[in-house]
Amino acid sequence: MQEPETRHPPAHAAWRWALIGLVVAGVAAAFGYVGGWLAPGRLTPKRIIDTLQANGGEHPGYRRNHAKGICVAGRFESNGALATYSTAPLFAPGSTPVVGRLAIPGGNPYAADSSVPIRSFALRFDLADGEQWRTGMNAMPVFPVSTAKAFYDLQVATHPDPATGKPDPAKPKAFFAAHPETAAFLAWVKTAKPSASYVTETYESINAFYLRDAAGQRHAVRWKVVPEQPPAGDGGPAAGDPDYLAADLAKRLGEAPLRWHLRMVFAADGDPVDDATKVWPDDRQTVDAGTIVIDHMEAQADGPCRDVNYDPTILPRGIEVSNDPLLVARSAAYADSYLRRTREEGHLPGTASPKENHP
Repeated sequence: MQEPETRHPPAHAAWRWALIGLVVAGVAAAFGYVGGWLAPGRLTPKRIIDTLQANGGEHPGYRRNHAKGICVAGRFESNGALATYSTAPLFAPGSTPVVGRLAIPGGNPYAADSSVPIRSFALRFDLADGEQWRTGMNAMPVFPVSTAKAFYDLQVATHPDPATGKPDPAKPKAFFAAHPETAAFLAWVKTAKPSASYVTETYESINAFYLRDAAGQRHAVRWKVVPEQPPAGDGGPAAGDPDYLAADLAKRLGEAPLRWHLRMVFAADGDPVDDATKVWPDDRQTVDAGTIVIDHMEAQADGPCRDVNYDPTILPRGIEVSNDPLLVARSAAYADSYLRRTREEGHLPGTASPKENHP
């Protein structure tokens, strides 16, 4: 989609394997098995959520992944450039309200912000006709595995040893040796470091979708939101501060609304549309569809994002799911996680928790 409080990632192998496992857990916010999750003996959304919960700890009322986050709100200002490729009304010139959530990966709502080099951005676009577009994006270019079964196996391989609180390095090492499709992810994570701000990150859909135009033609795309805000300082987190991301967000919002450009990247012939482990070349056609403007933030305990399930398969007409097996799996497991947290006593506690400055 990461709990130790460290400013920079340590170099030793045990930390690296722990980091990989936690990054993956946070990126997915839970994947289930596509089709057949009701069949006995098959991998189910419940088993995926159980495993993520075991890795992240018991935190009733919180999301099982991306547990630590903050609500944001604003609008999407469309410039009309994408209307040729999609009939979705929000791509016509105009403004659409958005409710979002910025978060870090992992199931621990009290984790240090510097514990993982990933930030996430989820958005719900509320169209005038009542339709919605929901998307969950991450500040990483590629996913490590292409199937829910492989994702589940990786969670098992990176489960912390109760005696040490860290994974046994031999287990994830064996997993990655058996899964060569993880090479692009492993190359990326070697250089990844925690950023000092949610605001300066580029967030990517990773999974592919289709736009459908007025003539009925489909266009395979991935999207990203690219910040207008330049990085501040050296790009590293504040020393000794486990909660600097929310403070930085509040400071920046106090100065001006925050802006990202929504860019649609179009697949070329032969680009994989159903495999999130594969990166598309940088020279692919890209259309700037408009600007996401965030002008409000609120703690998630009472904020507008609290009860939103950011299911990536909730789409308006003009946007459609691809055959990427992770998409339908995410939808099923998100539902399981949502039902758990919303029925638990103490649903989304605010400050009644070990660290009062956490939402």
